[in-house]
Amino acid sequence: MRGHRVIPQQVIANKRDGGALTPGQMRGLLNAYLDGTVGDDQMAAFLMAVYFNGLGVEELDVMVDVMLRSGDVLDRGMTEGPRVDKHSTGGVGDKVSIVLAPLAAELGMIVPMMSGRSLGHTGGTLDKLESIPGLRTRIPVDRFNRVLASVGCAMIGQTDEIAPLDRRLYALRDVTATVPSLPLITASIMSKKLAEGLDGLVLDVKVGRGAFLTRIAESRELARAMVDVGARRGLAVTAVLSAMDRPLGRTVGNALEVREAVECLSGGGPGDLRELSVELVAEMGLSGKVFNSPDEGRRRAEQALDGGGALERFLRMVAAQGGSLDLSRTGFGLPRAPLTRAVAARRDGIVSGINPRALGYGVIPMGGGRTRQDQDVDPRVGFELQVRTGDAVSAGDVLAVIHGAEDDDLVIGTRVVADAVTVAEAVESDPLPLVIERAAAD
Repeated sequence: MRGHRVIPQQVIANKRDGGALTPGQMRGLLNAYLDGTVGDDQMAAFLMAVYFNGLGVEELDVMVDVMLRSGDVLDRGMTEGPRVDKHSTGGVGDKVSIVLAPLAAELGMIVPMMSGRSLGHTGGTLDKLESIPGLRTRIPVDRFNRVLASVGCAMIGQTDEIAPLDRRLYALRDVTATVPSLPLITASIMSKKLAEGLDGLVLDVKVGRGAFLTRIAESRELARAMVDVGARRGLAVTAVLSAMDRPLGRTVGNALEVREAVECLSGGGPGDLRELSVELVAEMGLSGKVFNSPDEGRRRAEQALDGGGALERFLRMVAAQGGSLDLSRTGFGLPRAPLTRAVAARRDGIVSGINPRALGYGVIPMGGGRTRQDQDVDPRVGFELQVRTGDAVSAGDVLAVIHGAEDDDLVIGTRVVADAVTVAEAVESDPLPLVIERAAAD
């Protein structure tokens, strides 16, 4: 292996058998993949070995470093103010980033948010944003910096310049079922965020059956790993564990979720979406030293949502990135599915549970998600829930409305809702608190 001095089969076998890789082996394999000497087949085998055997602290640090150095690090440009971002590990109905970026900017932070596309059963912020007519998330770094300087926030995907190795590994993980790997999640998130030149970072680590990590113990371990990676590089990182044992908000599907985020920015929207957004922006403000206490952050966030400042900031960002919304129109001018169908309860009872994973996967065959890296998504399709866990319903009450592009979508969606929304005599189990706990560096 000229130039890298590793034999990929040996490195893969070593990790497959539970061995620890030297920094040279880890660096050599990743750089060989980056320059094309190692192919997707061998890297897929390595990712699977990591999935089963994990990475040690030194191995993880090397992986983060190689991914970070595979591209450029954003400079601070002409922006003034604390540079703070937030990242979610992924959930169903999670449109918080769309609320949070303009809200944090309205409160005095600079938010260079770099997001991803749908991954497995979870939706992607980029796919949601691109349902806004004309909006572009793939823009050059110089334009990104101009938007950031003029608006205070910008939301883009990974550029060719930023962590290109992560972009390739991210797509490969999606199609090889290696997404729920703690070290791979840690390296992916932290390499991108370190490339943003941040002063502070808040991580929303999802817990529950709609998350990639379903157990609190795993989520705590992931939160601690990312906090520690940040601490070793001098970045203030706070992780918040939040509930994903039910969908967040009432909608699942790209344009539907953007509409709900705009409603939240307008002072309305679902209570859980607003509550989590307020909590996370308070943490962002603490990380960036904008607020003196969480209570101050929450109070100011509530004022920005109710007063219209956060919405106005969002509309400026949308326009700066080429998009347009018409708040006077039903649905704000977002694309709308031509077909809808209401799914009704078949019996009296209590909504005992709503399975977010079933809804997340259910959007995919309707065209709203991906099974291959190269697929486009239909922004119009999805589900609009009419009930929450614990609600009492009678036979005939609407549980959810399906938004579909074709008749088959309505058939698929009806089956998905029947599987996802359970009506019984009592609630299956007590739901998780929306905000479970937080972790920060000592």
